[in-house]
Amino acid sequence: MGTWQTALVGVVMLCGLLATALPHVPSTLAVWAGVFWWSSADGTTRAWWVLVAATALLLISQVVRWLLPSGSGQVAEVRTRQLLFASGTGTVGFFLLPVVGAVPGFVAGLYGWERLRLGGHGSAWASTRDILRTTGRYTLVELCACLLVVGLWLAVLLLG
Repeated sequence: MGTWQTALVGVVMLCGLLATALPHVPSTLAVWAGVFWWSSADGTTRAWWVLVAATALLLISQVVRWLLPSGSGQVAEVRTRQLLFASGTGTVGFFLLPVVGAVPGFVAGLYGWERLRLGGHGSAWASTRDILRTTGRYTLVELCACLLVVGLWLAVLLLG
């Protein structure tokens, strides 16, 4: 597989990561398609095992999202930019503190956004909890699954 094709696969996966913040956009499908493209072009056994692992992780994330209880109450305004920012901070957290850093990074991004918007700690924390109860936890589950798949792909690509 050439450098340009690998870079394009990375762009597809990056688009999938960004799409986790957008409602009703199949971000897991975009990440899976990137892995499928790479594994079918690479053709090695390790590439196919990465595809199997990615498929399993993304299916498990869909089951977890389905099993999560629906949010109680409605959030006044959850902006796409807000979830996109939190997804970005979760991604940075994932790579700074491998795997476990995604959750604190995501929550910190939401809290920081709300703190700037609302001004006070109490109201920002209450709003962050409300967002996590309604839409944030679904976004977080999808983001973590996609980050695990992209991290696995990068690890195999760089170490293999």
